[in-house]
Amino acid sequence: MTPAKKGESALGKGLDALIRKEQPEQKDEITEKTPIKRKTTQKTASKQSKKPKKKQKPREDPNKIIIDEVVLEVRRNPRISLWSAKSAAVLRFLKNTTPAFSISKEASSLIEDAVKQKYPDIWEMFEDEDF
Repeated sequence: MTPAKKGESALGKGLDALIRKEQPEQKDEITEKTPIKRKTTQKTASKQSKKPKKKQKPREDPNKIIIDEVVLEVRRNPRISLWSAKSAAVLRFLKNTTPAFSISKEASSLIEDAVKQKYPDIWEMFEDEDF
C-alpha cells in the first residue's frame, strides 16, 4: 500500500493510513510556536493558588451549654438530698448540743470543701457564677 498523499483523507486507507512511514514535509507552525497547555486538576490548582482560608468562628465550649443549664437549675432549686445515717446522727447531735448550730450551713460547708477538693477543675467552672 502506498502512503496517503497530501490532501487525501486517511479514512479507508487501513493501517497504512494511520501509521505513516514518511515524515510530513512541513511542520505545523502553530504547533512549533505554541506550547501545549496542560489542564490543571483541582488538586493542582489549589496548590498553585493558595487563597487565604476563611477565618472560622471559635467554637463555643460544649461545657458552656451544660454549665448554663446547671446554673439555671440550681438557681431554681439549690437543694440536694443525700443519705448518710452516721452523718445525720453527728449533725443532729451537734444541733442538740451546740447553740445556734445549723445542720444546713454545716452540711453545705462540708460538702463544698469536699467537692472543691475532689473536683477542682469542675469547681473552677462555677467559680464566677452568682448563685
